[in-house]
Amino acid sequence: MGVRITGIGIVSAIGLSVEENLLALKEGRSGIASAAFFKEASRDLLVGEVKISDDDLKTQLGTGPANISRTSLLGLKAAREAWGSNVHTPALRTGIISSTSVGGMDRSEIFYKDYLAQNNPDFSLLKTHDSGSTTERIAAEMGISGYINTLSTACSSGANAIMLGARLLIQNKLDRVLVGGSDALTKFTINGFRSLMIYDDQWCRPFDESRSGLNLGEGAAFLLLENDKSVAFSGNQTLCYVSGWANAADAYHQTASSPEGKGATLAIENAIQRSGITRESISYVNAHGTGTKNNDLSESVALKNVFGENIPAFSSTKAFTGHTLAAAGAIEAVFSVLSIQHSLIYPNLNYRNAIAETGLEPVTSLQTDKPVEAVLSNSFGFGGNNSSLVFSKK
Repeated sequence: MGVRITGIGIVSAIGLSVEENLLALKEGRSGIASAAFFKEASRDLLVGEVKISDDDLKTQLGTGPANISRTSLLGLKAAREAWGSNVHTPALRTGIISSTSVGGMDRSEIFYKDYLAQNNPDFSLLKTHDSGSTTERIAAEMGISGYINTLSTACSSGANAIMLGARLLIQNKLDRVLVGGSDALTKFTINGFRSLMIYDDQWCRPFDESRSGLNLGEGAAFLLLENDKSVAFSGNQTLCYVSGWANAADAYHQTASSPEGKGATLAIENAIQRSGITRESISYVNAHGTGTKNNDLSESVALKNVFGENIPAFSSTKAFTGHTLAAAGAIEAVFSVLSIQHSLIYPNLNYRNAIAETGLEPVTSLQTDKPVEAVLSNSFGFGGNNSSLVFSKK
C-alpha cells in the first residue's frame, strides 16, 4: 500500500475542472487551437490554451485586482478543487509543493515590453516573476504555512513534486500535502521551443512516424496526499494510491534524451520496483510522449527495454492538452487517477503510423472494457531529469 490520494483538481485546455477534463477525454476532444487570450501568439499558432481570461479567473477566485500571475491563478484554481472542503487544524502537519517552469514570466514580459518601449513600466510586476512567488501566493490563498516548497526541474517538475510529497508522508514529516504544478503560456517559452526547431505548426502527433514537434499548452493540477492519521481526521475517501516513484538523471544532453533511453529505463524500472507490483500488473502507461522526434523514440526504446514484447497499453495525452511543461506531470497524474477510477485508457490522438525504429503502436481509441489496476506515468525533462510514477487501485 502506498500514499493515499484523496483529492484532485485540474484546469487545462480541455476543461476548468476534473469533471470537464474527464468528459473531454472520454469524447476524444482536443483543446489545442489558436489562442484566444494569449495576445502575443500569432493566429496560426496552435496552443493548448486554458479557455478563460485572467480577469474572469480573478473574479472566480476572489483574488482582487492586485498583480498576480496567470501561473498563480491557474494553480490556485486547481489547488482549491483538490483541497475541497478540508479544514485546517493544528493536529495535522500540512504542506504544499508546487512546481513551475515559467513562474510569473507572463507578467514580467509585460514589464519588459513597456520598459523597452519607455512606456511607463510597472516595476511591481517583477515581484511575481520568481518561481517561488507562485507557490507562496497559492499557499497564502489556501492558508497553508507549515511547509512550502517549489520545484523546477523542467518537464519532470510536476512528477517530482508528487514524489517529494509522497516521501515526506512516508518519512512522517507531514500528515497531508498538496502536490502539483502550474504553468502559463509565455512568449519566451514559445520562442524558445521554436528556436530548438521542435514546435509543430500542425497538431502534434505523439509516437507517429511523421511527428515533428510539440504544441505548448498551459494549465495546472494538484493532488491531495494524506497519511492514515489525516484520513482518520478528514474522513476522505481514498481515490487510489501513489505506490511507486523514481527519478534518474542520465545527463545525456542539455535538451535531448538518450537514444538508448537509459535514464527513462532506470526511472521506469525503479518506480515499478518501488511500487511492489509486477510489470505485468501495469494496465496502462500514460507516456511523456511530447511529439518530438527524439523524445518519442527514446521513450519507445525505454518501454521495450523494460517490458520487452509485453508492453502495456500506452498513449500520450499531450495531443489533448499540449505540453504544459512543469504542470505536465501533475496533469497527467490526475488523468492517471481518473483512468483507475473509471477504467479508462485514453486514445493517442493524431496517430497514424508507427515509429519505424520500434514499431510500437499506442492506443488509438478510448478503451473502457477492462479494469485499470495500475498506471505508470512518465515525465522526462530537459537535462535528462527522468521521473516515473506508479498509481494503483490498492
